[in-house]
Amino acid sequence: MFDRLLIANRGEIACRVIRTARRMGIGTVAVFSDADRGALHVSLADAAVPIGPAPAAQSYLRIDRIMDAVRATGAQAVHPGYGFLSENAGFARALESEGITFVGPPSAAIAAMGDKITAKAIAAKAGVSTVPGYTGLIEDEDHAVRIAREVGYPVMLKASAGGGGKGMRVARTDAEAREGFGASRREAQASFGDDRIFVERFVERPRHIEIQVLADGHGNCVHLHERECSIQRRNQKVIEEAPSPFLDAATRAAMGAQACALARAVGYASAGTVEFIVDADRTFYFLEMNTRLQVEHPVTELITGIDLVEQMIRVAAGERLPFAQDDIPLDGWAMEGRLYAEDPWRGFLPSTGRLTRYRPPREGRVGRPDGPTPNPRFLGDHDAEQRLPVVRNDTGVTEGGEISTFYDPMIAKLCTWAPTREGAIDAMRDALDAFEVEGIGHNLPFVAAVMGHPRFRSGDISTAFIAEEYPDGFRGAPLDGATLRRVAAAAAAMHRVAEIRRTRLSGTMDNHRRRVGDDWVVSVDGTDHPVTVAAGPDGSDVAFADGAVLRVTGGWTPGMTLARLAVDDGPLTMKVDKIPMGFRLRLRGADLRVLVRSPRAAALAARMPVREPPDTSRLLLCPMPGLVVRIDVAEGDAVHEGQPLATVEAMKMENTLRAARSGRIARINAAPGDTLRVDDVILEFE
Repeated sequence: MFDRLLIANRGEIACRVIRTARRMGIGTVAVFSDADRGALHVSLADAAVPIGPAPAAQSYLRIDRIMDAVRATGAQAVHPGYGFLSENAGFARALESEGITFVGPPSAAIAAMGDKITAKAIAAKAGVSTVPGYTGLIEDEDHAVRIAREVGYPVMLKASAGGGGKGMRVARTDAEAREGFGASRREAQASFGDDRIFVERFVERPRHIEIQVLADGHGNCVHLHERECSIQRRNQKVIEEAPSPFLDAATRAAMGAQACALARAVGYASAGTVEFIVDADRTFYFLEMNTRLQVEHPVTELITGIDLVEQMIRVAAGERLPFAQDDIPLDGWAMEGRLYAEDPWRGFLPSTGRLTRYRPPREGRVGRPDGPTPNPRFLGDHDAEQRLPVVRNDTGVTEGGEISTFYDPMIAKLCTWAPTREGAIDAMRDALDAFEVEGIGHNLPFVAAVMGHPRFRSGDISTAFIAEEYPDGFRGAPLDGATLRRVAAAAAAMHRVAEIRRTRLSGTMDNHRRRVGDDWVVSVDGTDHPVTVAAGPDGSDVAFADGAVLRVTGGWTPGMTLARLAVDDGPLTMKVDKIPMGFRLRLRGADLRVLVRSPRAAALAARMPVREPPDTSRLLLCPMPGLVVRIDVAEGDAVHEGQPLATVEAMKMENTLRAARSGRIARINAAPGDTLRVDDVILEFE
């Protein structure tokens, strides 16, 4: 076994590899760019080496600088994580040439599967079902249009060296094929240094289901069941689960057999993933093979108890797999929600800034009388004795850390396990309510909303789920009347606690202490709830006008940012911020402004005029911090609704800004190469 392992990556995956290496007694070396000097993975490793400026192309993608770090530290092996150089055959060959072990598959397998055009040909030869398409070299936009017509719309334009949703566009018309080819090509070049694009038929409303494989250098290969990854936005996975609620045992076995056949065809040895799209009839087609550890690997670890990082390291060290196919369990259900630095209230656009608060829920088994505790399953070891839900959070950031524009926007992966799918979803909802993130826009409310969506809970999902269920974007999750009433009761009880605290301030005049009343009006989600609060030493009884009484108990005090309460004998966890005359309360994907006022103040408030927001309809504002890639119009141009106006790049993804209405361009205030802040004016309309 190795004595020292270098992790050629950053963020949560670097921290994840360090955790397993430490448990195995292996020393670790981190590498870091100028932007990551104070990052969590740097502090966790036994040693750390700087490798260059913030842009990935000048640091994490520089093979020569990684090799210098390997030589300087005496590392015997390198784990590439995912992204960056993880599927770069040249990097694997560079390590092999100097006798350094690459913790991944042989370079020949990476080269064969990393080129998606070659991979499809190999898969077809190995008997794997493939999607119809054109795998030749596409020369330019006109060629892309001709090929798309031949394949038949809709089509998917994909980067041959791509992954992570980058360099991918769906086209349904000639115009979209032309535009998508250019955007995919630029993204592919920026992210992978390879701008080759191919075209394949786009299967409408498919499921995205992948098979985890694990092979050693002695001819053994197994699959560790499937992961359902259909909840995607812009081809980027948001929620994953294992197993799939759609597959039956026969389809699972057939997909697993084909995945292992493909792995054997390329002499695979390590952890890898074979991705499929599956139609409504459970007919499946090969999509691609990822020759690395997947982002969503924790859900597989949670249902099998197998630490995939440990197995990768052991296989790289020459060991045999310690289990056969029949030894691999499928126990319970696991969910993963990706926490992205993107603002769902602003069209999921990237968000940057400092994490002023980052407090994930405690990891371990929940529901114990003494609270969550660390447990073997969290580390990847199988333990079927205890059936309590499990919470796991793979992250690479800390409170006070900076989220920059240079890297992928994912900052954490929250995972839960339970004996059933419904239990895993409920555990995820509770964990999301207790997850505090402030300072940046993030998609945590959206993940919470999906977890409560009836269609998701039923398992009736496809890759079109988000587009179909949120066609106008995310506006917050609706809460049912019973939940809103529980929130109103909690807010009334919390308000009374805060008011009593204020009456006990020191320095007040004798005999002038303010009396706190019992009658209040709680305004939530457009409805006023007159209530009477009867407080006692162990809780409050909140009576509503219709005679219903809800009891509220818990230890919340003013200043606490998380309220863990019991309302009507049921748990209620909310993120709390004080606002004038009430609270901002967040739970279950909803963001509520709850006002608690005296009856007289509520009556007067009803007569107050509503302040209108400023009119920005004549301006194109930059929706996120980013770099202007292209301006598509000139001053004086007439534009129509939906026409591309500008392209802004942030976090390695291009975002095309389109006209919301027809008009004429009066003034352009930005140029390609400019770095803009949120709400900077790009152009003005007449």
